[in-house]
Amino acid sequence: MTATPVLDALPAGSRERLALLGREVSFPAGALIFEEGGSADRFWIIRSGSVALTVHVPGRRPPTVETLGPGDLLGWSWLFPPYEWHLGAEARGPVRADEFDAPTVRVLCVEDLALGYALAQAVARVVADRLKATRMRLLDLYGPSGSGSMP
Repeated sequence: MTATPVLDALPAGSRERLALLGREVSFPAGALIFEEGGSADRFWIIRSGSVALTVHVPGRRPPTVETLGPGDLLGWSWLFPPYEWHLGAEARGPVRADEFDAPTVRVLCVEDLALGYALAQAVARVVADRLKATRMRLLDLYGPSGSGSMP
């Protein structure tokens, strides 16, 4: 299994238990992995390739808000009710990943509270990092230019 900050955050025994639930999958270039608003019933850790996270904009092709690569967690909505995707995901090129069935992992988290806590903390860290990156992109797009002061 590919090294990733999410897996590295888990206690060693928990990491192995989770790894047993993963299965390798692949997506061809251009494949829609999931759509915004769809059921978040799985998640992936990318082994190779890149995945664009997109947002639905009526009447337009979905713009990319972030691109993920090897070692990145693809999908966090599976951990938080109502378990619906907040974004879409599209393979930019051929992608290989480890796929996990979310309901099975949630049961494992209840059975192994140390794993559940560590996994929830690791996923929350991913969410926080992505929110911070999104904020920076929005400031670049819409923030005042020049000296940084507003008129």
